Amino acid sequence: MTKRIFKGTLVGFIFNGLGILLCLLIFSLLNDSSIAIMWQGFVDTKRLWMLISLGALPNLLAFFEFLRRNQEYEARGVLLATIVAALTTYFLYFF
Repeated sequence: MTKRIFKGTLVGFIFNGLGILLCLLIFSLLNDSSIAIMWQGFVDTKRLWMLISLGALPNLLAFFEFLRRNQEYEARGVLLATIVAALTTYFLYFF
C-alpha cells in the first residue's frame, strides 16, 4: 500500500516538474527569451509561487488517469504531491 502511494507521489512530483518546464517554455516563447532567463526572472521578482502553482495543473491528468484505472492509492499519492506543491506555493507567497 505505501509503495503504491509513493509511486503516485513520485508521479505527481514528476508531472509537477514537467508542468513547470512547460510553463517556462510557453512564457519564454511568448516573451522571445530563453528558459533560463525566464526562470531567473521568476526567481528575481519573487514570483516563483506562480510557476509552481501553474506547474501543478498536469497533476489533474495523472490523478484522473489513476482513478480511471481504479488505482486509488496512486491517486492519493498524486494528491499528496499536489498538496505539497500548494503548501510550497503558500509559504513562498506569504513568507
